[in-house]
Amino acid sequence: MIFFKKSFFVFLFFALAFCFFSFSINSEVSNNCNLEQACFKSGEVVTYHVYYNLGPIWVPAASVSFTVEFADYLKNPCYKFKGKGQTFPSYNWIFKVDDTYETYVDTNDFRPIKYIRDTKEGSTKIYSENYFNNKKNLAYSFTKKNSNNWVKDTVQISSCTFDVLTMIYAARRLNFNLYKVNDKIPISIYLDNKLYPKQYIKYLGKEVLKTELGEFNCIKFKPALIPGTIFKAGDEMIVWVSDDKNRIPLLVETPILVGSIKAKVQAIKNNKYPLSSLIKKI
Repeated sequence: MIFFKKSFFVFLFFALAFCFFSFSINSEVSNNCNLEQACFKSGEVVTYHVYYNLGPIWVPAASVSFTVEFADYLKNPCYKFKGKGQTFPSYNWIFKVDDTYETYVDTNDFRPIKYIRDTKEGSTKIYSENYFNNKKNLAYSFTKKNSNNWVKDTVQISSCTFDVLTMIYAARRLNFNLYKVNDKIPISIYLDNKLYPKQYIKYLGKEVLKTELGEFNCIKFKPALIPGTIFKAGDEMIVWVSDDKNRIPLLVETPILVGSIKAKVQAIKNNKYPLSSLIKKI
């Protein structure tokens, strides 16, 4: 499974973050980046299965979960978001993946304070801590790969820069009714000690989607992808989110460097609002 060598869990973060972080970083946004009321609560858990193929057969290869908790960090009330991805045991002998991402986000202005990456993929281990100085618009990173020395870096960010995990939840708080079909919405992304300021997503409208949980009314997007990660320039990713107050990602489809990937929702627990987008249960 070649795609694991390109970090399958980062794929899912790309997929969710690119397609849901649909507000730009510019001087016009307010201090809270024009976010609406939080559409999640402490205890929410959403899980996915990741499928991979090189032909007509889709093979379940990994599981991913996202959780929300309330926490304190340096005496600040925070959301603690956690994403965890693991290959299924039957695929560990091919390429074992055990990735964890965590971020602490101020509940007042929804800006990240601390972001952690702890990934183990095959023989490669990466641990990174990132600290955000939102007053000075700076991000400080401390990264260690395998047994190498720590690498320190400082990156200039903007007033609404978010790490990829925070972006997933920030975007769920947006009013998607403000956009028209085929609108291109600029985005800016902080990932692996770099800022990507000139990306965009295209809003594709609304659609009914069949999932393992039932049929949903959905919002649909297509993002521009960053080449050189696990994507080629020009690749097309499509994402569907529930068209209700929760705005939960339900399906991601994308080609990658070798083959294609789907991330399909398997379970939604402790959602804040009723899943009013659910048309029919299975």
